Amino acid sequence: MAYALEDFCADTRTALKSKPLIDALPQIAAHLSRLLANPAFVAGAFNDSMEPGKRELYHDAELDFYVLAHVQAGGKVGRPHSHGASWAVYGNARASTDMTEWRRVNPETDDHLEIVATSKYSLTPGQTRAYGPGVMHSTAHAQTAWVIRVTGTDLDRMPRYRFSKKDKILESA
Repeated sequence: MAYALEDFCADTRTALKSKPLIDALPQIAAHLSRLLANPAFVAGAFNDSMEPGKRELYHDAELDFYVLAHVQAGGKVGRPHSHGASWAVYGNARASTDMTEWRRVNPETDDHLEIVATSKYSLTPGQTRAYGPGVMHSTAHAQTAWVIRVTGTDLDRMPRYRFSKKDKILESA
């Protein structure tokens, strides 16, 4: 029997309840990779006629984690951001996501961010990556991509770093 969304959600619940977050996140990423290997799951979560955007596949009311399906438009380059006190796990179902991780290099008391790129890599179909609380990163999609993102809460409701025009990237991305 193929590994399904219900299996993934149950395994995510178990990991979050039984381990410290730093240990649970790599397990969740591994489970997501297994889920993305199920063609029936991918076909049920996405189709070629879907417009760019996100939709909720699952929300765990007790632990407040979400499983979201994102259709990312080709040519899109996201600005650096973090998930604040929460976390996220990304996984690609189609095409690739170019990821850049960032580190702040100026004092937190400054009213702007100065950041440098610390790591650059691509997530291709079936690959996943976990981002713990406060980890700054950005995404880019050369072509339309199908991405599953698992988050520790509704990220639209919480404060987090977002890069603005007054901020400064100290290394070209």
